[in-house]
Amino acid sequence: MDQDLVRQFAPTGVLRASINTGNAVLAKAIGPGQASGVSVDLATRLAQSLDIDIELVVFDKAAKSVEAVETGLADIGFFAIDPNRAEHIAFTNPYVLIEGAYVVREDSSIRSNEEVDTKGNRVVVGKGSAYDLYLSRSLKQAEIVRAETSQTVIKTFLDSGAQVAAGVRQQLQADLTHQTGLRMLDGRFMVIRQAMGMHKDRGSQAIQYLRHFIERVKAEGLLANALERHGISGAGIAPAQDPDIDPIAQSG
Repeated sequence: MDQDLVRQFAPTGVLRASINTGNAVLAKAIGPGQASGVSVDLATRLAQSLDIDIELVVFDKAAKSVEAVETGLADIGFFAIDPNRAEHIAFTNPYVLIEGAYVVREDSSIRSNEEVDTKGNRVVVGKGSAYDLYLSRSLKQAEIVRAETSQTVIKTFLDSGAQVAAGVRQQLQADLTHQTGLRMLDGRFMVIRQAMGMHKDRGSQAIQYLRHFIERVKAEGLLANALERHGISGAGIAPAQDPDIDPIAQSG
């Protein structure tokens, strides 16, 4: 293995992977500082390909997970592609596509996604999440209310008297199994493109390796196996894309 490449990825000699347990599609906490899930499997496979050990740096929300890579506390992470994050983060192409959805009270007059962005509506989001960043740009009339984490969106929604809760479909579906009197609106308000990422300053060799790595795990079935093993449904594997083209440029 090229030692210059290894140093770009892991200057400490260990690959520190930032893991976000706030997104049920990516990972779940299984103990203090411990997690399991698709992102953990991918990080482990990457470390194996580099022939180095791995250390998980576990967070309960996306904003903290992104910050860890931006500040050098972690070497790689698993984030939704977003232009705001691209100032410091170099992304791979997406590996899975998941949906952003809305939840309202059963007796709400809101029946469609198009009715959400109305003056007087308050929309609860997980602070710093991909859908927070997206809705902060796209909602023109509704007011955004930020819950501390994605897991507390429904509680904040209920406690605050807001009109709408927003989130990753799988997280909201799990929340609705424990909470009556709520319903999910049909359709989606966004497609969240989940990717791997690392700091732009780490070096072009490592960035290109990571981008090619993601295409390999998609093509070889490793990603499909991980999704099945962890019981993740409703998340589609992203199509193959050219790893030599920046995904931010492709989305523009």
